[in-house]
This record gives sequence, C-alpha cells and structure tokens, in this order.
Amino acid sequence: MAPLSCETATVRVLCPKLLLSGNQPGTLQWLIGSPFLPPFTVVSTFRCIHHQSPDLDQESDDLRKLLPKGFEVIGGLIVGDSDAEKSALEAVRAARRLRKNISEGGELDDEKIVGASVDPGTGNIHFFISKTEKLAKLELVGSVVYEEDKSGKYLWENGCLLHCELPIKLPSYFPASSPSESKKMFSEAIDAVITQFKEPCVVYIAEALKKASGDVPKPVVLRGKDFGFGADASNINRLPGAEDQVSDIKMLSCSHLCPNSKTTSVVNSAENADKIQISVMLNRSEKSPTSGAPVAEYFPAMEEARLIVVDLNLDVLTYAPKELPLMHAVSNLVIPALVDQLYSLKKIIIPNLLMEHPQLRIYHFNPPGVLHPITTIYELNYGETEMKQVDVRKSLHMRLGLPLDRPLLRTANALDLSVNDDSRSNTKKRGSILLKDVHIGIPSSGVSEGVASLIQGSYEYYHYLQDSFDDSGWGCAYRSLQSIISWFRLQHYTSISVPSHREIQQTLVEIGDKDPSFIGSREWIGAIELSFVLDKLLGVSCKIMNFRSGSELPEKCRELALHFETQGTPIMIGGGVLAYTLLGVDYDEGSGDCAFLILDPHYTGGEDHKKIVNGGWCGWKKAVDSKGKSFFLHNKFYNLLLPQRPNMV
Repeated sequence: MAPLSCETATVRVLCPKLLLSGNQPGTLQWLIGSPFLPPFTVVSTFRCIHHQSPDLDQESDDLRKLLPKGFEVIGGLIVGDSDAEKSALEAVRAARRLRKNISEGGELDDEKIVGASVDPGTGNIHFFISKTEKLAKLELVGSVVYEEDKSGKYLWENGCLLHCELPIKLPSYFPASSPSESKKMFSEAIDAVITQFKEPCVVYIAEALKKASGDVPKPVVLRGKDFGFGADASNINRLPGAEDQVSDIKMLSCSHLCPNSKTTSVVNSAENADKIQISVMLNRSEKSPTSGAPVAEYFPAMEEARLIVVDLNLDVLTYAPKELPLMHAVSNLVIPALVDQLYSLKKIIIPNLLMEHPQLRIYHFNPPGVLHPITTIYELNYGETEMKQVDVRKSLHMRLGLPLDRPLLRTANALDLSVNDDSRSNTKKRGSILLKDVHIGIPSSGVSEGVASLIQGSYEYYHYLQDSFDDSGWGCAYRSLQSIISWFRLQHYTSISVPSHREIQQTLVEIGDKDPSFIGSREWIGAIELSFVLDKLLGVSCKIMNFRSGSELPEKCRELALHFETQGTPIMIGGGVLAYTLLGVDYDEGSGDCAFLILDPHYTGGEDHKKIVNGGWCGWKKAVDSKGKSFFLHNKFYNLLLPQRPNMV
C-alpha cells in the first residue's frame, strides 16, 4: 500500500473539544493519537502546563504517568500569529522533542507529525503535516473531519483495555556507614525487578475481567520464554477473531477474552469496554524431571548494613485493538507500562528514601470529554481536601481542560476495574433497593421545537414508604431533599450518608430553626428548611425563586434552563402542600411552549422502573395539559429551591 501524501491525508478529530484554553497566544497543546488507529487521528488533547521554554523534561514525566500505553503524542497545537505554518512548525518541533523525551531516545524522529495553528482572532485551526524531522517545511493537509459524534464507538468497539496490578515488597541494603549509597542500591533493586519481567520463568495470566452473559473463556497462560520482546506492536499483523479456531496460544488475539466481541452490546466508553486482567507470576521450578528441596542462599555482608523495604503497588492500564495478539499486547504494552510506572514511583520515593516513604496509590479515571482513561499517582499522606492534593487535581484539570468547579478526579471518581456485570446500576440502602436515574428512557416531552436542559449527573429516587417508613401525606419535601443530597453524593461533593427524616429534623433543631419537639413529628418542611439543611450538612448554598401563583412558572423556563446548563443540580419545587423534584425543562424559545421533567416523591409502590414511568411518577409535565388541566395550581404560592454547585475540584 502506497504511503499517504499530505495532499490526500485526512486529519480525523474524535475528541469533542479540541481547543482547551481559548485563544490565548502562545498556548501549546499536545495532540494524542494511537498507533493502532488510522494516521493523523486525534483522540484527545492535553494542555502543556510547563510551558516556559517549554519544560519538556517535566512534561514528558507527567505524560509518561498520565497516558496509557496504546496512546501517544502525534503532534502539537499552538495558538499562533498570522503566519499559520510558522506557528505550526513551532508546535511540531516541540512535539518531536517531547516524543524523544518520553521514549528516552535521541535518534531522529521520522514519524509523520501533525502540527496545528489556531488563529487567535478567528479561532480557525489550520492543520499541517511534518513528514520528517530533517525537513523544516510543512505540508497542508487535504481535509479535516470532525467525528466526535461516533468517537467512543470508534475506539471501544474495536479496542479493549488490559489491566495489570502487581504489588511488590522491595528490599534493598546499604552500608550503615554510607547512607548516600542507599539511593544507588535502591535503583539497582528496581533494575533487578525490571529484568525479571523478561525472564523465561515469568508467567503472565490473561483472563476476561467482565462477566459475559454466556460462557467465560478460560484464562490464557503466556510464558516469558515465548515472548518476542522489542517488536513494534503497531506493525504486528492482525489475527483471526475469537470465533476462529487458533491452536497456537501465541496466535490468540485479545478478542478471545472480550465478551463484547461475541454480543451486540453497545460499547461507547472506557467504562463499558472489554477489559482483560493480566496477572504476573514467577515459575522458577517449571517442570523439573527430578524432585528437589528448596534452596536458600546466604550472602554475608562485609560490613554492618541497613535494610530498607519499600512497598510498590503497580497498577497499569493499556489500550489495544482486539485483533492484536495477546502475546504482543503483553510484551509491547503491559510490560513497558510496568517499567515506566516503576521508574515514576522511584523518582517520587528516592528523595525521601531514608525518611517516611510517601503512601503512593495509583488511580485510573475516565473524565467527561476525554475518550480514553488517564492514570494518576496520588500521595495518600495528604487528605483529599488538603491544599497539596487540591493543587495536584487543579493542575490535572487544567491539563485536561476540565472545569474547575466540580470534583472529577477525586479517588471516588476512579474507574472501578473489578469484575462487573451488565445489570442496572442501583443502590442498596437500609435493606431497600434505590433506583438511579429513572428519567432515562422516558417518553418525549411533546414540545416539538424545544431544547431540553437536564440534570447533569446521577441521583437516587426517594419517595413515600421507602425503608418501611410511613411518611405518606407529609414527607414529600423530605424525600425531595434526600434525592437532592444523593445527587451531591454521587457527584462526589460529599461522602455523608443521605439523612433520614429524623436526622433532617435534628439538623433543623441544632441550628435553632425548630424547637426540640419537632424531632419525631410529622410536620412539613419547605424550600427554606431544605436550604438550611443543605448549608449545614453539605456547605451548599441555594437560590430561592418565589411565585405568587403556579401560572407564573412557565415564564421562568429560560432561567430554569440556564440553571440546568450551568449548575446541573436537581431543583425542589414546593407549592401548597405538595413538593416535587425538578430534573429538567424542555423549552421552545420561539413559541414559549415548555414542559417540566418532574420526579414525584408521592409514589408509594415498589422499585419498579416500568411502573414508575408508566404511572407518570417520573415524566414530562406541561403547565397545562391537553385536557386543559393545570399541573401547577393557580391559587397556590410556589417556592423553588435551586442548589448551587460548589466551586471545588
């Protein structure tokens, strides 16, 4: 196949947001692709945050930790001046230097590199291709295609994740009279571990991580003596699929352990992608024809020595096409990832080697807007709310172009890589099953030209008679508050449990809003009381909208839509003796027609999603329905409680 010329080459942009930082001149971003995807396919972009010069040593250290193997830097984007090619060339040169630093190689980079320049005035992006490092001139690309609408499907229907955890208790010795030798001895111990990854006696066991509805394939055992280290995985011939008969274990592809390859499941994110678990073991005895006793070797120290034991808990994720041989996925992706992570941990630990070691923990995240997982190393010596840890997360938010007003990279946001199934994700509380996100899949609103603005994130549905507690006729506002607090819990703004009715009442007594006799009563509460509880328990502030009549609510649809677009929190509606939870609005600005997505806490049945939707307990409500009946009563006052999203990461 003839190589693509730049005139016919196409740059494909899969990431939903290419420009992370606005049109600030001089801003540099790295374009991320994969050797397993068509050339010049941009799956994500990271901001260069060490941009002075830029500091490519620190940038390469950060990206080596952050970016899973199977993805790589394929170019650079810069907000430049009127000379687009000159600016793009600057981005290309920075990207080539970064690639060398990441690979720790000094040779010329002959890979084709994408360079992009953003016009600070118009925001237009011009793409170029650099054919080789030797050539100073760039060539304009033939076309640019934005395919963010099918980006997740593009990556994950044909790709999978390989996950490997490896706890290591690493001892090293150094002369008591020469503490300065400790770093050298620790480094040598790290190098010895790395050597073992490629020894003939090492065994890698690969097994499906995700439960399938049918039979689970047997684990695959790969032995170090069979590996061909050093091959370029991107150039390995793709193999037959899992359904084909493959007798040689070396020829088994990743698809053999991918349940989704055998089903019609929709796979559009890393969270529901096929995952393969890799376990590492040493088999020193193998199949010896003779029996023998274990042998212990004794090496006496020539002088007094000190022992250091460091706990290293490796945890790597890599991306591979499903048709890549498992053997090559392990040797060219998993093992290099383990090596890189060992060196990253070593660099963090060495400055404190003779003192208290940092408690390092590796987490994987798949934040919104980033198509692939990212990996972070957090120091657990610091609490999540301590400034050092907050600054680490802020830096990551800036690099990834994430908003700075919501927690997306806290430990509770980490990917759950345990064995999972495809059942509906619900929550147990006090023996009851709580349904989550019951509005998903409901019928449309009926507003023909409307724009729907909905709650952002997940919540749990609280309603009458749950937990065997009879609050029928008086507890609807309590239930609405519980649903709201569940939203803050599930978005990781708080770790407190959703309070019971009694705990809500006790909070109002503690702040002096109610008398002690209020605890255990069946008295109603409204929007004001809910705001007091949210402030006390979560530190969440609220806006309150007052209406003299239910007929006024449609006039505020534009304002309510703005709330869901900017804050994304559920709203409590209180009117007369009833309370509801508002999950969104569908508003036609031209005609003024609108509908309200209502979650009704007055439901008294079981946790049956179909029954709840069919009964209208969660659904779109017009202010006036087709029969002329008003949902919001004209002769009642209404208060709307709009919780504000805390400004935190």
